[in-house]
Amino acid sequence: MLKLVQKFLQINRYSEIKNEFKDLFLSHPNYPSLFAITDSFDLLSIENAAVRVSKEQIVDLPSNFLAYFKEELILVEKAKNFVLINSQKKRNYKMAYEKFLLDWNGVIVAIEPNNIVERENLKLEYNWLKYFFPLLLLTGLSFFYNTYNWFSLIFLATSILGLVVSVFIVQEKLGFKNSIISKICNLSSNSSCDSVINANEGSENKWINFSDLPLLFFSASYIAILIQPLNSAIFIGFLSLLAIPVIVSSIWIQKFEIQKWCVMCLIVSFLIFSQSIVWFSSDLFTLSFSFENVFPFFFSLLLLVPIWYVIKSTVKNILDNENSLKELKKFKRNYSLLNFLAKKVPNPKGFEDLRGLNFGNRNAVVKLSIIISPSCGHCHKTFQEAFDLVLRFPDKIFLNVLFNINPENTDNQYKVIVERLLSINRSTPGKTVEAISDWHIKKMSLKKWMKKWHVDSVSMMITQEINKQYEWCSKNNFNYTPVKIVNDKLFPNEYELSELKYFLNDFVEEVEVLEKIA
Repeated sequence: MLKLVQKFLQINRYSEIKNEFKDLFLSHPNYPSLFAITDSFDLLSIENAAVRVSKEQIVDLPSNFLAYFKEELILVEKAKNFVLINSQKKRNYKMAYEKFLLDWNGVIVAIEPNNIVERENLKLEYNWLKYFFPLLLLTGLSFFYNTYNWFSLIFLATSILGLVVSVFIVQEKLGFKNSIISKICNLSSNSSCDSVINANEGSENKWINFSDLPLLFFSASYIAILIQPLNSAIFIGFLSLLAIPVIVSSIWIQKFEIQKWCVMCLIVSFLIFSQSIVWFSSDLFTLSFSFENVFPFFFSLLLLVPIWYVIKSTVKNILDNENSLKELKKFKRNYSLLNFLAKKVPNPKGFEDLRGLNFGNRNAVVKLSIIISPSCGHCHKTFQEAFDLVLRFPDKIFLNVLFNINPENTDNQYKVIVERLLSINRSTPGKTVEAISDWHIKKMSLKKWMKKWHVDSVSMMITQEINKQYEWCSKNNFNYTPVKIVNDKLFPNEYELSELKYFLNDFVEEVEVLEKIA
C-alpha cells in the first residue's frame, strides 16, 4: 500500500515529500487504514478528498486517483478507452471502463496536483554524479599510470557494471527501495528481485550473505584491475569460469524453486558468464598464475570483507532503530494516550479574560495558548513551534501568547519587552508578528531590539494586563515557563509542541461529537 500511495504522490509531483509521507503513514496509529492516508496528506498540507461518488461521475474525476476495487486499494490512471490500474498484487494492467465500473465501489481518494515545478531530475543527476565521481577519479588515475588493452578494458567495464548492479542488489536486501530498480525488477508477473534476494532469511546472522558475494567479487575485481590491469583480468576470468556452477545453481533455484526471476541477479550471472567466455576465447587462458597475478585480487578481497561487514552491521542497526522508532511514534500518536497525559488547568477561572497576542483563526477548533517569558531560552523554541503550527494550519489553530513576568520586579531588564509587545499589539497590530519574531525567532540582542521597537510610553492598561496574567499564573502555581495549554488542558511535557499537528483531526472529531451530544 505504501508504494502505491508514494507512486500516486510522484504522479502528482510530490516526489520530494514521499519519504516524509512514509514516516507519517507508518507511524500513524490507524495504519494502514484509509484514514491514515488522508490524515498524513493533511499533515503534509496536501489538499485531498476521500469521498464516495456515483459511477456515472467517473468522467468528471481527476486523471488519477486512489480507489477501492474488489476490496483492495488501487491506483487508477484514466485513459481515453481504458483505465490503467496499479495494485499491490499486480502492476500496470489495462482494463475497460465497463469492467472497472462493475467492481468499483465508488470510493476514491483524490489530491490536488503540486503546481510547483520539482527539480527531481536535477537532484537525481547530481546524486549519481556524487556517487560515481570517486570511481571515475580512480579509473582515470589507473589509466594514467597503467596500460590497458582490449582484454583488460572489457574486464574493467564488466566489473564496474557488475559493481553497480551489486550495489542495487544489496540495497534491495537491506530494504532500500529505488523506483527505477523496482520497475526493472517487476517487468512481468514472473519477475521479483525481492522474492529471490530475500528467499533465504536464515542467513541473516552470517558474516557474509549470498547477496553480498557479487558486491565483494566485483569490488575486489575493480580494485585489482586498477592496480594491475592485465594480470588481474586474467585471474578474474579464471575465477568467473569457476563460478559458472554457482550461476547455474542460481538460475535453477529461480526457475524451479522460487519460480520468480531476479532481473538484477540475471544481469550479474550474464556479466560473470561473459567474463569467463572472454577469458576462455582469448589466448591468455593458457598462462600460469603467479603471485603477482593473484595478489591484487586477494589483497582487495581481504581488505573489503571486514570493511563491508562493519558497514552492513551499522546500516542494519540504523534500520532496526528506525523501525523501533516508528513503532514508538505509532504508540505516541495515539489520541487516547495524549488525552490521558493531558491534565486540566487547576484554576481556569479568569483565563478567558486574559488579553495576549493572538494569531490565526479565532474560530479554529484547536485553541493553543502558550505562556512564555522573554528571558526564557526554552520559550524561543516554544514560540517558534507554535507560530509554525499557525502558519502551516491557519484555519485549524488559534494561538494566544501570554506572558508570565512580575510587573513589580524593576530589576528585570526584560520586562520592557513584554510592555512594548503588548503596546505594539494595541497601537499597530500589523507589526506584532515582526516584533515578537525579532526577539523569539531572530533572537536579537536586547539593545538592538529596544532600539528598533521604541514605544513612547506604556499605558496603565498594559501594566494592569501584565499584572493580571502574572497573578493568574501564580494562582495556578505556574512558576515556570513555557506553559502550553490546548483547549483548556495542559499539553503534556512528554510531547513536543510540534507534535500537536498529529492530533488536529482528532480534536476536530472530538468537538463534532460533543456538538452532536449537546
